[in-house]
Amino acid sequence: MAFIRQRGKTFSVIYRVKDDDGTEHQRSETFPTQKDADRRLKEIEYKKAVGKFVVPKCTIVKELIEEYVRIYGHDKWGVSTYDGNIGLINNYILPTIGNTRLTTINTHFMEKYYKELLDMPAVKSTRNPDGTGKITESTVNEIHKILRSCFRQAVKWDLMEKNPAIDATVPKAKKEVREIWTAEMLMQALEACDNKMLKIAFHLAFTATLRIGELLGLTWDEMDISEEAIAGNRAYIIISKQVERVSKDAVEALNSKEIILTFPSQKKNNKTIRILKTPKTESSARKVFIPRSVAQYLIELKQEQDEIKAALGNEYHDYNLVMATTFGLPIGDSYLRNKMQDIIDELGLPDVVFHSLRHTSVTYKLKLSGGDIKAVQGDSGHAQADMVTEVYGHIIDEDRRKNAEMMENAFYNKENLNPQMKEDKGDIKKIEVPDGVDAELLMKVLANSEMAALLTSLAKTMKV
Repeated sequence: MAFIRQRGKTFSVIYRVKDDDGTEHQRSETFPTQKDADRRLKEIEYKKAVGKFVVPKCTIVKELIEEYVRIYGHDKWGVSTYDGNIGLINNYILPTIGNTRLTTINTHFMEKYYKELLDMPAVKSTRNPDGTGKITESTVNEIHKILRSCFRQAVKWDLMEKNPAIDATVPKAKKEVREIWTAEMLMQALEACDNKMLKIAFHLAFTATLRIGELLGLTWDEMDISEEAIAGNRAYIIISKQVERVSKDAVEALNSKEIILTFPSQKKNNKTIRILKTPKTESSARKVFIPRSVAQYLIELKQEQDEIKAALGNEYHDYNLVMATTFGLPIGDSYLRNKMQDIIDELGLPDVVFHSLRHTSVTYKLKLSGGDIKAVQGDSGHAQADMVTEVYGHIIDEDRRKNAEMMENAFYNKENLNPQMKEDKGDIKKIEVPDGVDAELLMKVLANSEMAALLTSLAKTMKV
């Protein structure tokens, strides 16, 4: 028989339960009001009567989160994900609802909690350096993902009867339109760049559609830039690793999971370390063919590195990295970002982040290929083709808009009612094709005005 006992200003529901071995003992759940206690008492009595009562082993969110991280997180998360999730848990979940009883959490509670988060200050971070910003809708969505997964495990473990986050309405994150460089802007940046490593980084990020961590993790043993490969347009690089900076706590907690090697730290008291790890997802591991020009740039870089290596001898830390410092250590992502910012400031280019080069790459390849999403997906390492469509659908939409414009002119303006029977060839424009250039291919790509300037300048170097 369950009953309620008042203790000061709180009310405890007392009931007896049996362990798996049949041992009976007393349990209690405490509530701030008589009303809450009465509701829980009736719930316990009813569920005991119908045989559906589940004895809570974790009574508050903090206890459940700790169990979730220990069992689920350590098994499923990589070091980067662990870092990010633990940060959200410690900064936003535990301080706000850590002491909340699981029995009081329902869909209404979750929706109210998400709304309240939006009025709370965000912790100081790289995105909020002065510590004055508020929690964004995107952050709330990330918190929701953690709690939804956590509660799903709680149901699986018989710690909760249903997942209160499944049907909860989450504040819609504001869709940010990413500003990217056009091909002309990238060419302008390349022509102005006098930093060899940044220039190589530009070429690789653009032509191979690389994330910055993948770029920094490239090694010389996973590419073919031989003369035969270049001559046959078969030069390629393999993306199978990436460089990241993560917390030492994450590495220790996950027992160095995913880590191929740890680079030496420059500072003894650093809380973070730079690592070489396996890719973000299985689809992230991929082979990407690169243009002949880029392959030649890599050959020149390799020759320079070999000369430096021979000169420095044992002082050179040979990790076989493409993006390496003078002494062989990995180049930091902040170095590339800072050098890129110098170019932006010097030329007055749009203030984009380094990752935007990946978006420029996908955009450019989609236009070059006539919207071949599957081929572009193979280069980008997106898990699903529809992920490319979701992020870059505006490119396809633009082409579809042009189709509508052409139909307006052809049909409604009566300029071309029967395209198949059109005889008028007076509108055909003739261009002079440089020697060694595939005329059909050139005409196809030059039809896109955004690419015309760049491709015209590059066409003379192509040997198709």
